[in-house]
Amino acid sequence: MAVAPRAVVITRPTEYDVLLGRHGTRAAVGFFLEQRGQTMDLVDERHTLQKRAIHEVANAIPMDWRRASVTRDDLDRWMFGPEDVVIAVGQDGLVANVAKYLDGQPVIGVNPNPERNPGVLVRYPSSAVKQLLADLIGEQSTTEVEARTMVDVSTDDGQHLRALNEVFIGDVSHQSARYEISLEGQTEHQSSSGLLVGTGTGATGWCRSIWNERQLDWPLPNPNSRRLSWFVREAWPSPHTGCQLTAGLLDEGTKLVIVCESDRMVAFGDGIESDRIDLRWGQKLTVTQADRVLHLV
Repeated sequence: MAVAPRAVVITRPTEYDVLLGRHGTRAAVGFFLEQRGQTMDLVDERHTLQKRAIHEVANAIPMDWRRASVTRDDLDRWMFGPEDVVIAVGQDGLVANVAKYLDGQPVIGVNPNPERNPGVLVRYPSSAVKQLLADLIGEQSTTEVEARTMVDVSTDDGQHLRALNEVFIGDVSHQSARYEISLEGQTEHQSSSGLLVGTGTGATGWCRSIWNERQLDWPLPNPNSRRLSWFVREAWPSPHTGCQLTAGLLDEGTKLVIVCESDRMVAFGDGIESDRIDLRWGQKLTVTQADRVLHLV
């Protein structure tokens, strides 16, 4: 007997949820905001839009499907199955947060607040979910599914990490990280605020801000490209460290290699610092395109 599909709805707490958890009661939240010259109106509006979208998505899931709900904080402990259809309800970053834990499952991004969220990855209103789910499992599906490149980080002791937007490699705090960087036969010792390696999907975010600031004359990868862009942040020249290898593009199969020369460095993806790789002195880290891709509806 075939296993019924499972709809896995991914959410993150709203601002109201966070404030309520911190202050205990609605009255206390209101008092806290009032003391800072703010009101509950905007917080309530965003909370209502999110809950309304979640409710509509739940009603759109076919009755014979299995269903589950997962918050962003629990993603690193959740086990996805091959029959899952993932529905991310929230900001664009929520799709990036879940992408690293998937292996071929399709993702539908639902935007509960189009006036606030750009909708780069959360493209659909909640009202579209019912038809999308029906079309995904239909015998003649016409729904387009994009294969989005991801970036892969691996260490010489077998640790792996993937990200949809970008990975950060650097010191665990705001201190300078010291490391050796190697790319296509070029090697340099560096001291910097860390490195970013991003995909075409991530080219709308953190990587773009650095690219814009430096006014570089080469284009960032597009969302469907297998190329990656990379940037060293604030490299510092000294008798031992240089600043020549600070930005560029990685074609498919090209590897960026980092050897840690600090007591401790970290690598994490898409802003989830709790799910990271810890690096110690002499440990080698390799960055390239991931074998897996995100299947974005």
